[in-house]
Amino acid sequence: MQYDKELFETMPIPKAVAKNSIPAIVSMMVVFIYNIADTFFIGQTGEELQVAAITLAMPVFSLFIAAGVLLGIGGTSMISRALGEKRVEYAKHVSAFAFYASIIIGLVLMVTFWVFMPALLNIIGVSADTIDYTRDYLTYLALGAPFIILSQTFSNIIRSEGKATLAMKGMMLGTITNIILDPILILGFDMGVSGAAIATVIGNMFGAAFFIFYLVSGKSILSIKPKDFKMKQGVLLGVLAIGIPASLNNLMLSVANIFLNNFLMSYGDIQLAAMGVAIRANLIMIFVQIGLGQGIQPLVGYSYGAKDFDRLRGIIKFSIITAVILGSVLTAIYWVFADAIIQSFIDSPVVIDYGTTMLRALIISGPIVGVMFIFINVLQGLGKVIPSLILSISRHGLVFIPLLYIFDYTIGLNGIIYTQPVTDILTVIISIILYTVVSRGLVEQKAMR
Repeated sequence: MQYDKELFETMPIPKAVAKNSIPAIVSMMVVFIYNIADTFFIGQTGEELQVAAITLAMPVFSLFIAAGVLLGIGGTSMISRALGEKRVEYAKHVSAFAFYASIIIGLVLMVTFWVFMPALLNIIGVSADTIDYTRDYLTYLALGAPFIILSQTFSNIIRSEGKATLAMKGMMLGTITNIILDPILILGFDMGVSGAAIATVIGNMFGAAFFIFYLVSGKSILSIKPKDFKMKQGVLLGVLAIGIPASLNNLMLSVANIFLNNFLMSYGDIQLAAMGVAIRANLIMIFVQIGLGQGIQPLVGYSYGAKDFDRLRGIIKFSIITAVILGSVLTAIYWVFADAIIQSFIDSPVVIDYGTTMLRALIISGPIVGVMFIFINVLQGLGKVIPSLILSISRHGLVFIPLLYIFDYTIGLNGIIYTQPVTDILTVIISIILYTVVSRGLVEQKAMR
């Protein structure tokens, strides 16, 4: 029972980044499939209102993911740095804390959403036409909150011990289950959005069960034993210090989607459905970049904990170059095949027309947006709380929301469409500035060794 020391300490940087990032990218593709599977099969019904309901429910699903990110990213940062410092027992305390916290938070969110469902529907901006569909979807989705959070948490944490491929397998198991059940429940049993939600819940149950089985099998250096659960010795505060900024990125995504949906509602349900499809179609580009960033985070944390600053800088430099190349290639592919990509989700001509325009707008920042995700994960891996917090709330909050108001007022629908790519470009600039400030401190630490 040992973590992968070769990966963290001696493996050539390109190989180490590839070994940890490729499974992470595949895992993010799994998340992408989770996001599009419901939309795709609901789209096959030809009912735009059900597609709009899935779009409206996206912020709630993002909230569950945010809770998993809080514990998963915060825990991964703590564990990878602890392993770099050879503090294995402390790493076990962190993983046990993350496990039980996932269950508790999931149960609290499940009950809260059921109790306050009418208020929730009002907040996310449903219309008279979409309210019933959205309520049905969220009623079942809330049931899966503990499983969604647990699966998300440990798909991150298991990577901290160099087991990225195992994390990928757990995510794939849940996704395959979801894909199999979606057409059966949505189309075969004519359950519509309710069937989509049930398939998502069952898929996450399978994923969570996979991770639990691995953690109790004795093959992991981590622990979920009650005796290893601790909140003291900096465990709680350490996880929250990095996890909160990381989860704020997802929480702000939920908030931004609510704002975006409410703005789009003034233009009609068709425009709302089209943007929902365009955003989901664009996720493959975004998730590839997020996967690359998440893959290097344990490498960054371990190198920082071990004070191996030369390896740390090499990992960051190689990852930035890789992100730009990947982003450029994907942008070119998306631009050429934008209409075909949108058409694969739904066969409504008017939605396809709007969706193609929206997708081409969203990918304008594609070649460089990955740089931001690299720096987000670098700052999290280093345990830099304030810079991580600033960057996490910029993309979907401090920058996006003010621009949304400005562009809607001055340009209208086209302004709303171009808000995200402009936000991404500005946030990349912010990320470069923040890392430049932090890197000066790393140079000083190296000089003091």
